[in-house]
Amino acid sequence: MARLFLLPLLLAIGWTLFLIWQRIPLKQGLTGYYWIIGGGSALAGFLTLMMWLTH
Repeated sequence: MARLFLLPLLLAIGWTLFLIWQRIPLKQGLTGYYWIIGGGSALAGFLTLMMWLTH
């Protein structure tokens, strides 16, 4: 569980590789990065809340 902070980083790297492989400009794929940041933040917030509630 301690390595979950790597999940958004790996998703961003994977998204970048996908965009490069499909020859899509990074500016056009910016929405994917927003989703990755939002999902990672939501996951971090949820896990922080659960740690706080169960402490």
